[in-house]
Amino acid sequence: MVTIGVYGFGGESFLQRLRHADVHLLLDVRQRRGVRGPEYAWANSLRLQAALAHARIAYEHRPELAPTTELRRLQYAEDDLQGVGKRSRRELAAEYTRRYTTEILDRADLTPIVSALPSTGTAALLCVELDAEACHRSLIAQRLTERHGVTIEHLRPRPCVQIDDPGE
Repeated sequence: MVTIGVYGFGGESFLQRLRHADVHLLLDVRQRRGVRGPEYAWANSLRLQAALAHARIAYEHRPELAPTTELRRLQYAEDDLQGVGKRSRRELAAEYTRRYTTEILDRADLTPIVSALPSTGTAALLCVELDAEACHRSLIAQRLTERHGVTIEHLRPRPCVQIDDPGE
């Protein structure tokens, strides 16, 4: 299994990254399946589902794994205290992690997700943050590893390679 965020990708680079990881199933663990900003319009639910269908990648929304609005507000308040924006966050607040684990993760049955993993290829957990460590998907991934032995890789956008122009 892999995890992936929206930030840092364009629509095509996102799909390319999924293809390169041989993703056959995408599990959307967002509460609100929209992303603000025109550069991320491709990640809004209906557009994303259409692009995934075209790429022959199955899509499932798993709202039971999404943080509540109250939990998201708790994290935003900590982000404000730390002076970081949602798009530049590097880690989750300790209280957010504690409450997400007890209020959401401890109540969720992950066995059906493990049972539904594709027999060939890979499944992906999707949310928005660039860094998995700054997102609840890392907590889900950790639980899948600890309790179900699922191997996890966190996908990030590939860095751009600058090629010097020999004509300069």
